[in-house]
Formats: sequence, structure tokens, C-alpha cells
Amino acid sequence: MAKTVQEITDRCQVLFDDIDFTESRKWKEAEPGRKVIGYMPVYVPREIIHAAGMLPLGILGGGADMEVIHGDAYYQSYICRIPRSTIELAVTKRLDFVDGMLFPSICDVIRNLSGIWQMMFKDKYVRYFDVPQNFKDGIGGTFYANEMREFREGLERLSGRKITDEAINNSIAVFNENRRMVNEVYDFRSETPWKAPSWEVYLLMRAGMVLPVEEHTQMMQDYLDAAKAEDRPLRDNCRIVLNGSFCEQPPLNMVKSIEMAGCYVVDDDFMLVNRWLLEDVPTSGDPIANLATAFIHHSEDTAAKYEPDGEKKGRWLVQKVKDRRAEGVIFAAPSFCDPALLDRPMLAGRLKEAGVPYISFKYAENSGQMQPIREQAGTFADSIKLWSEAS
Repeated sequence: MAKTVQEITDRCQVLFDDIDFTESRKWKEAEPGRKVIGYMPVYVPREIIHAAGMLPLGILGGGADMEVIHGDAYYQSYICRIPRSTIELAVTKRLDFVDGMLFPSICDVIRNLSGIWQMMFKDKYVRYFDVPQNFKDGIGGTFYANEMREFREGLERLSGRKITDEAINNSIAVFNENRRMVNEVYDFRSETPWKAPSWEVYLLMRAGMVLPVEEHTQMMQDYLDAAKAEDRPLRDNCRIVLNGSFCEQPPLNMVKSIEMAGCYVVDDDFMLVNRWLLEDVPTSGDPIANLATAFIHHSEDTAAKYEPDGEKKGRWLVQKVKDRRAEGVIFAAPSFCDPALLDRPMLAGRLKEAGVPYISFKYAENSGQMQPIREQAGTFADSIKLWSEAS
């Protein structure tokens, strides 16, 4: 039987709220020898984990409701919350079933977290997964290909079996299909945002962090089928792009508050791991070389990439505003997030040059008071409507 939007979002909400990762534990326990590899955002080559027969598990912090006690002993109070809440998950045994952890090169905080993890869990596979900041094939491409080969060898030692090129190519095909469905959901929301509220889309994307990729792809198809048939009212909201969410994920109530304030979110950068690569990766030939080329030439221009003046990222954001027919941009970055907050003034300058209105604020994953954010977003939406009518 076809599922309803309510049924799908209810399941996604359960997965979102479950910081014990019950579904992922069930997957591991279903067959002897299965392994789970956790990863921090923003991007890792999940295709290689999948090809190893393992489950890639997105670890996105403890969320709004988890009290951090032990984690505060490992990090200063003036950094973002996600490393402290991630340590809290581990110390409280919520990640005891995870066989390995990946820490991609997002920032110094996550780099340090990989070292802490190695000291805390000496029996686990732990890797600081470096990605290139030079985007020339012979430099960054070669570096990244070598990084992935080392990663592949590490998973082979953990699993006790070889990961063939054929297996990786098959996994690339599976993730190509998943990204196509992600993009279909985003395109559908952009065209008919009243039929796909952003909080639903966000929950749908979060589900992909804990479910097998094949199940997540089917879930997105079910959601699209149900949402297209749903009769929902069209409101006079303004269309905005939400930018800067980056690594530490926003409270769900923040996403809801922005929409309640009169904004349709027509694009965002919440779950970049689901849509980091912008084109299908070839499924024949050398899979490592193909993944490296995709990263170098066909990946999102975000705060996870170094760019000295923000010119390319600025053009990217302005083009996204045009493609999604957005009327403004809301910058929402985690407090103390150096990469996102470093990019913000450069991106804002490009928006100003292009005549695109914007506002900005900061949040933490446990932000409780949403009224100021709702008021700021509402005032922004009202000003866009007033100025557009005046012109």
C-alpha cells in the first residue's frame, strides 16, 4: 500500500529523535559479521564503505534535547557544540556498536576530535579523513585518490576481505541513484514549496544518515509520490535560500520557525553529504580515480572548501538564488563555526553586488528560544514583500 506523507514523516521523526540509533543497531544484528562505520559531516566517500558491506552511519551530534555533561570536560566552552555532544554520545555508550569512525577535514575542532577518539577508543578503527584543498588533478586529485586507497585498505583490514573495483562501481551506481532522488526532492520543493515543507524535507534527508542507502532511496520516492498527491494550501511566503548550516545541524524548531515566519526555503546546505557530488560518477573503469575526479570538478562549493576571496563560492550562491528563483538569503551558521563564519562576509559581499537581500544569525544544536529567530525571519520576509511591491 502507498504510504502517506504523515506516515513517512512520522518514521523520519522517530529516527531523528532516536539518539540510541536503534535502526542501525538492528541492521548490524541482523547478520553476523556486519560492521558499522560512523562519520562526521560534511562529506566522506560512502561508496567505499558500502562496497565493503558496511553501513555508513552519519553522526551529527546529540541534538537539542541531550544534556551534555561528560563532553564538556574534553572541550572548551567557546567552541561549537557538536564535538562535545558527539563525545557525550560515545561516553554514554550510545555508539558502542560502531566499529569505526571517520573524521573528515572540516576544521581544527574535528581534527582534534579524531585524536581524542583514538585515545578514548583504542580498539576501534579511527581515521582522520583528509580531503584536498587544491583542485588541480595532478595535485589535489592525486592526493585524494591516495587518501581513498588508504581508506579502502583500512576497511579491508577491518573486514578481512578485499574490496574489489567491481564492488565499488556497483556501490557508486547505488549512490548515484540516491543523489538523483535527493535532487528530485529538492527540485520538487523548489517548484512547490507549499507541498514539501522544509522541516519534512530535512527529516527525510536526516533519515538517510542512519538507514541503508537503498531503503532511503525508496523512502524518498514514497515521499515524492505522497507529497504530489497531498492537497496543501499555498501561502504568500517569500522564497529564500538558507545558507551556512554546515557541520553542526540546526534544531528542527529553527527550520519550522523560519517557515512559520513567512519563508519558503527553496534551497539549503543542511545535509551536504547527500548531495555533495553534483553529477553522476561513472560506474566503469577505476572507481577511485572516478570519485577523485568527481570531488575535484563536480562537488559543492561550500565552507568545507578553501577559497581565499570567496569569488567562486559567491558566484555559486548567486547562481543558486537565480536558479531557485529565490528572493533572498538567510545565513544561519553554528556559533563559533570558523569555516562557515569566515565565508559569510565574503558571500554577503557577492550578494550585495548582485542586489540580493540577506540577513544572518547564529544558532547551536541545542538552541531553545526560537522567538527571536522567528521575528527576525518574519521581518525579513515582510521587508522583501514590501520592497518588491513598491518597485
